[in-house]
Amino acid sequence: MKKTIGAGMSMYLLALVVIPNFSCTEVKKIAEAKTYQNPLPIEFGDPYVLHVKNDRYYLYGTGGVATNGFAAYSSDDLVNWKNEGQVYYASNKNGWSDSAAEWNGAYWAPEVYARNGKYYMFYSAQWKNNPGKDMENFRIGVAVADSPKGPFIDLNNKPIFDPGYPIIDANVLFTDDGKAYLYYSRACYKHPVESEISAWAKQKGWYSEVEESWVYGVELNPDFSGVIGEPVVLLRPPVKMDDKQAEWESRSVTSKEVNRRWTEGSVAFKKGDTYFMMYSANYFGGKNYAVGYATSKHPLGPFEKSSTNPVLEKNVEKGGTVTGTGHNSITFSP
Repeated sequence: MKKTIGAGMSMYLLALVVIPNFSCTEVKKIAEAKTYQNPLPIEFGDPYVLHVKNDRYYLYGTGGVATNGFAAYSSDDLVNWKNEGQVYYASNKNGWSDSAAEWNGAYWAPEVYARNGKYYMFYSAQWKNNPGKDMENFRIGVAVADSPKGPFIDLNNKPIFDPGYPIIDANVLFTDDGKAYLYYSRACYKHPVESEISAWAKQKGWYSEVEESWVYGVELNPDFSGVIGEPVVLLRPPVKMDDKQAEWESRSVTSKEVNRRWTEGSVAFKKGDTYFMMYSANYFGGKNYAVGYATSKHPLGPFEKSSTNPVLEKNVEKGGTVTGTGHNSITFSP
C-alpha cells in the first residue's frame, strides 16, 4: 500500500486544485487548457504544501529521500524547490511506530500545520503494538517542531488514539470557533462491505467479497493528545449501482483491478459558510485513482457528494499522459 506517485503529478495536483472560487465547469475548462507540470526528479506521493507567512512554501510527502520518516522541500515560488532533507525520524525519543513492519513501517501522508509558534506534523504509520500481527496496523500520530524544517519529535509515545481498526491519511481542519477536527480514512483491510457492486462482482465470479475504506471525522483535543467523542462516518463508496458516484468510484472493482473500493485522502477547507471535502477513490497504485469532492454546512457533516465528480482524473483517453491522479492537497498563496 505504499502510496507513491511521481513528483510531477504531485505538482500537477497542487497547481490544479488551488482554485476553489470557480465552478466545477470552469475548473474542468481550466484543467484542459492550463495543465501545468513542474516535475521533480523524485518519487513523492501524497503531497502536502504548507505556506509559512513571511517565509516559504514547504512540501512534505510520502517517500522521496526519507528512510523511516519524512523529507521536506522548500520553495519561494512553487517552481524551484530546495531539498531540506529528512525532517522526521521514526527513531526519535517518542517514536511509536514499527519500521520493520510491512512497507518499511508505512510512513505515509504527512501534513504540517503551524499553530501557536509551533509546527505539528500529522502522519500515519504501522503501530508497534500489534498483538494480532495484522499486516495493516496503521494508526495516526502527531509530531512537533520549532521549525517547518524539523526536527519533528512525536508528542507522545503512542498514536493520537486507537479506534480499533487501521487508519491512514490524516487531515486537520481548524474552525473559526477555535475547534480542530481530524479526518482520516479507515483502511480497507479486513473491512468487507455488502453492496450492489460487491454482489455484482460476486455473481461474475470475480471476487468473494469487496473491502472498502471510509472517511471519518472526529473533534481533536486542543493539545492534540486525543479525540473528543466518537468518530463519525462522513464519506463511503456508493451502495447502489444507480448512484451517480458508483461508476467512477467503483472502477477498481469493475475493471477487475482489485477487490477493494477506496474513499481516502480527504482534504477539508471552508469557503464562505460551506465546508468542502475533497477525497480520492479507487486503487492508489492504478490508473483509475481520481479526485471528487463533497460539501456540508458542518465540519462533521452530513456531506453531499458533487454531481460533477470526478473533478480530477486520468486523461489518457483524450491523448494525455496523466493517470493515477489521487490524494491531492490544497495550498493558498498570499
